[in-house]
Parts: sequence; C-alpha cells; structure tokens
Amino acid sequence: MSAGNTGGGSKGGKRGQGRTPGGGGFAKSGKPRPGTGGYGRRKLEGKGPTPPAEMRPGHPAQRAASRAAKAATSAAGGQRPRPAQAAADRGVQRHERRDDLPEMVAGRNPVVESLRAKVPALALYVTGRAQEDERVAEAVQLAAGEGIAVLETSMFELDRLTDNAVHQGVALRIRPYEYAHPEDLVAQGGARVAPLIVALDGVTDPRNLGAIVRSAAAFGASGVLVPARRSAHVNAGAWKASAGALSRLPVAQCTNLTRTLEAYKRDGLFVAGLDAEGTVDVHDMTIADGPMVLVVGSEGRGLSRIVASACDMLVSIPMSSGMESLNAGIAGSIALYEIASRRNAR
Repeated sequence: MSAGNTGGGSKGGKRGQGRTPGGGGFAKSGKPRPGTGGYGRRKLEGKGPTPPAEMRPGHPAQRAASRAAKAATSAAGGQRPRPAQAAADRGVQRHERRDDLPEMVAGRNPVVESLRAKVPALALYVTGRAQEDERVAEAVQLAAGEGIAVLETSMFELDRLTDNAVHQGVALRIRPYEYAHPEDLVAQGGARVAPLIVALDGVTDPRNLGAIVRSAAAFGASGVLVPARRSAHVNAGAWKASAGALSRLPVAQCTNLTRTLEAYKRDGLFVAGLDAEGTVDVHDMTIADGPMVLVVGSEGRGLSRIVASACDMLVSIPMSSGMESLNAGIAGSIALYEIASRRNAR
C-alpha cells in the first residue's frame, strides 16, 4: 500500500494529499506536514481557568453566595441584579457580615460549659429539633436561670450567626467586652497601692489570657494590657479560663504596645520583661514593691525584640537544666507571686 493512500485518502486523489486521522496528512514531498498547533478547525477547547469557589456548582461557598443573592433579590423587591454586579455585591456582603457577626459559642458542650462558667451572654439560640437533646435542654434551663433570653431560630439563621460553624442547633451569643483605656490602669491601684500592670506580648491563646487575668486578680494587679492586633482578645474561652476574674479586673487594649510602655515609663512606672534570656532572677526584683509593668511574652518565642528593648529590666525564672519553656500563664503566675510576696513583706 502506498503512502498516499494511508489515512483514508480519496480514491482519485493525488499522491501525497491524503490526510491522517489527526488532521495532519502528508506534503507533496512525502514528509509529514506540521499540525495546526491547536488553531485549526478541529482545535481542542479547554475548560479555561478555575472559577472562584463561589461560582463552582455544589461548593459550600457557592451555596452561601446563592442564598445571599436570593436574599438580596427579595430585599430589592424581586428585581434580580446583573450577574457581574451580583457577584461583586456578594463579596462585599459576605465580608461585612463576617466583620459584624457577634461573638458566638457554638455547639452543645461548649454552650453548656460557658453557661456553667457564667460567661456574660445576651441570648441563647436554639432550633426546634435541638430542644429534644438533653444537653440543649440543660443549656435552656441554665440560660433561663441566669435571665438570658432563649430564642428559637432556624438552621439557616444559626449558620449565618456562627459563620457556618458546627453549632448542632444551639449557639450562645456573648456580651461584647468593654476594654478599658491604658491610662485607667495606672490609677486603678489607688493612692495607697503602687500600680502593677501585666502586659502581654504575642500571647494569642485566649485561655492563657484568662489564666493570666485570674492570677493578676489574685495577686493584686491593677489590670492587664493587651495589644489590639496579634494578641488574644476577651472571648468565651478567656472568660472560662479566668473563672470570673474578668468581671473584677479590667483589661485594657492598646494600638501599639511599645509606645504604651514608653508612656508608662514617663508616668513613673518601671517596666520589667519576663524572658528566658533575662539576666535578673525573678527572686531579685528589687523594683517589685514600686509602680511597675510586668511584660509576659509568648511561649517559645518570648518577648519580641522591640518590646524587649523598651523594658528597663529582663527577668527570668530559674529552672532545671534541660527543661522547656514554661507556659505563658504559668510563667506569669510565678512572677506575680514573687512580686506579691515582696510587696507583702514590705
């Protein structure tokens, strides 16, 4: 069989003009012709770039965006926005809604534990079916005993309030915490007691924040200072770990921790940083009986370089060789105990 008849060429066609099944064929010289490079009539059509999550059918983000679009349509009186504008609006609405969400505790066990710890709450949200569960019934009983409103709601509304968390049909809305001003902590001790402020640098676990607040209240501190960014905030976890101390001891929030420490120093407070590389033993803090700020760093990383440079003294806790660093809450408690012991001895 000649080369000109391969590929299904016509019977009366000229030699070398047949075509291969792939559309290439042979040139007159008998050499293979180059392909179309994907630009011919039979070019392959790809699926294009991967669409965003909210545009993929069946994706959770797509379902949430569809619900938001329907809600926007209902609010606009049934007039459906254009697709491009609707997608842009959905992104704005989702972002604003996430920022505006209240502090919520979701799930049966977390809600019951928060109510037992007497975490300040505004309302308990329960779906109709969830009320048949024993834990949810206990949560309703505890909330009613504390005078917290119990509201029956839908699964869709709970999804929105909890930002699609696993809520199991029940969620507790926490009362927003009102932070004090950093200057208020200086006057908190009064005229007879030198102020003792505990500042946190890089402590991101709310449970550590709650534990430090609990120790600070027990050992006579004036208050606790936390940065507004990259730090744990007062939430349900902090309330539970504080065992109610957050209702007795103020927590202040500052924009820049280093600048606030410098302002405290100008007000006559001595700043001591608790750090594993400190050169002063915690037992030898001679400034403990005066107005001071104790700065506690994160576990492992310790104090940041810029905050450590703002401290007048770096204090360490002696430990056995080979031991790992202490938890921030435990380290803060030990240092506060030493400060309280020196103040009581005076």
